[in-house]
Amino acid sequence: MRTLQRRLTTDTRYILLGLPAAVIGFTGVVAGVSAGVGTAVVFAGLPILAGTAAMARNLADVERVALPGVLGHPVDRPPYRPAPAGASWFRRVMNPLTSGQAWLDLLHGIVALPIALAAAVVTLVWWAGAIAGLLFPLYGWVIAAIPGSDGGLPALLGLGDGDLVFVGFNTLVGVLFALTLVPVVRGAALMKAAVSQALLTRAAFPAAANLAPVTGAPVNEPRWA
Repeated sequence: MRTLQRRLTTDTRYILLGLPAAVIGFTGVVAGVSAGVGTAVVFAGLPILAGTAAMARNLADVERVALPGVLGHPVDRPPYRPAPAGASWFRRVMNPLTSGQAWLDLLHGIVALPIALAAAVVTLVWWAGAIAGLLFPLYGWVIAAIPGSDGGLPALLGLGDGDLVFVGFNTLVGVLFALTLVPVVRGAALMKAAVSQALLTRAAFPAAANLAPVTGAPVNEPRWA
């Protein structure tokens, strides 16, 4: 039971905290890319694009920190090309754009929002259905006693329009939501994590699954751009 509670807590936290991060990432990437591409002809847009790539990398690092808790195994941070020693200031400024992974980080910033939104909606609906349904015996009688109440969905389904049927039916719906809460939230979390894993990580080496490439540092620690 504690394992299921931990799993549900971890997945729910990952989904709900991931939504505002996805909104920030989407807004920043779309605005930065639009401004950078629009002014690239006068070269002013290139530093904007580089700054947007650096922001996307930092958000990707945050996502990579959260992934092991959901996936159940460590993930590797793809290598980012460092600026050469003695590089000019312009080369250092533009360095975030020189890694192929930078473009995947930008892509993730765009595609993550609809997936995070869908996962959050499903999670909130199931949590609300479970809580409201399980507590329905406490307040359902009040709703049933409201003048003009027609019995709700049970009456439409031909199950009867009595107060007991009304309360019992809605309570049963809440029980069904509660029984399916863990697998539904788990599926939503894995859907979101699968996209992040595909775009932001690479397969870990069997002999060094807990180490990041190049630096050998733990992959659970973010590396800010």
